[in-house]
Amino acid sequence: MKKSLIGIFITLSILANSYANAAIEITEVAPWSSGNSPIGEDWFELTNTSNTAIDISGWSWDDDSNNPGTSLLLGVSNIAPGQSVVFVDSNGTADSTVAFINNWFNGTAPSNFLIGYYDGPGLSTSGDSVYVYDTGNSIQAQLSFGSSPTGPYQTFENIAGLSLSQIGVNGAFTAANNPLEIGSPGTIAAIPEPQSYALILAGLGILGFASRKQKD
Repeated sequence: MKKSLIGIFITLSILANSYANAAIEITEVAPWSSGNSPIGEDWFELTNTSNTAIDISGWSWDDDSNNPGTSLLLGVSNIAPGQSVVFVDSNGTADSTVAFINNWFNGTAPSNFLIGYYDGPGLSTSGDSVYVYDTGNSIQAQLSFGSSPTGPYQTFENIAGLSLSQIGVNGAFTAANNPLEIGSPGTIAAIPEPQSYALILAGLGILGFASRKQKD
């Protein structure tokens, strides 16, 4: 019995630690936004799924060319635990961030909304990829997607296996100034804390142990 319990606790510790060390995820992409939105530029969203802040100063990204350092992520240097940040193509300036806020939030973004910017490359509506690199040019997140919808224009999301946004699903809503755009910029479904996974697994382990005892 002691060996079984020790095994359960070791497993929980390893799993909890792996979740605690999870980092940046690409949680939303709008490759159609440059041609089918008042913003006139593509954008994507990064989310910190860990339980500690992540410094992204000097990080870069690229499309399916997969070349580190192609385009720096600007305007945001840290992403807090559980926080999502939108990055919009702005030709190296912050101009498109204003257009983004006007389009999605009618000029006034939520108090906790963060937005950064970058200078190209553009994303293809026929399918493309997003690769995010740290300062050492190591890939920290990557996501590939297929052809974009032709209207309504739904963002690609990575919460449930790269599904398309639907109103009311994972916080998706329509853009304030273009009802044909559907997404959830700045918001994703709740991310369980590592402790939550541990508790769930512990409960399953206890139930399994109790079940074995009953059979003995």
